[in-house]
Amino acid sequence: MQVVAVGYAPVKGTRHTAHDAVRVEAGGVVGDRELCAVDVDRRRVLRTVQHPALLQVRAERHGPGGGQLRLVLPDGTSVDGPLTASGEELTCDYWGRDVALRLLTGPHADLLTAHLGRPVRLAAAPPGAVVYGDPVSLVTTASLRAVADQLGCRPDEVAAARFRADVVLDGEQPFAEDAWRECELDLGSARVRVTGLVPRCAVVDHDPVTGERDRPVLRALVALAQQRGADGRDGPPFGLEAVVVRPGDVRVGDAAALRPARAAQPR
Repeated sequence: MQVVAVGYAPVKGTRHTAHDAVRVEAGGVVGDRELCAVDVDRRRVLRTVQHPALLQVRAERHGPGGGQLRLVLPDGTSVDGPLTASGEELTCDYWGRDVALRLLTGPHADLLTAHLGRPVRLAAAPPGAVVYGDPVSLVTTASLRAVADQLGCRPDEVAAARFRADVVLDGEQPFAEDAWRECELDLGSARVRVTGLVPRCAVVDHDPVTGERDRPVLRALVALAQQRGADGRDGPPFGLEAVVVRPGDVRVGDAAALRPARAAQPR
């Protein structure tokens, strides 16, 4: 197998951006969803499925240590400024779990507030804290093609970015990855251990660039889960989640090697 794409979103819910390479540490892909928009009054991290307009926002960290953030809206409106801590800390709810966040100052909150039509603040989160499952996610090209076939559309009309996976692998057999639980994957110089399948929600029905609801992808995933007998109690599964065994760099074109699950040690 081979890595055919890597990417992430610096601000949770904003547009998933492709990169040539990513660094993988214990908390996941460095830079992935380390920032988020929060409703301070309700103490909640904004969820993309409830605020799909976030998908229209392009975010880019730059400067020394990624200390600057540029946000760009579809009409070209943009802000660019340093990520400066305000000194305020806030514990917010994220899908039923408490997350300790550090609120930030700067022009970003005003742009997001105007775009979303509600007051929000930008906050910094610990690595992996506002990721729904385990810190690294993967999909395969074969399974993406299966979704397109189920929808009756071209493969390029079901972009991997819709599923916001950190890593995309080429593959020949759809859903072969369903059997990879507890297996390890060498990705470039990094190694991850697959912990399970990713349950999906209705955000996959939204175009990953425009944020518009454009295709019944969730319904297609339900049908595909039923066809292969996959457990969909928490949402139809698609793709993998994994934890990091060995930090490293993952580049487009790197080899991806599957290592069988280790046998349980006798007690």
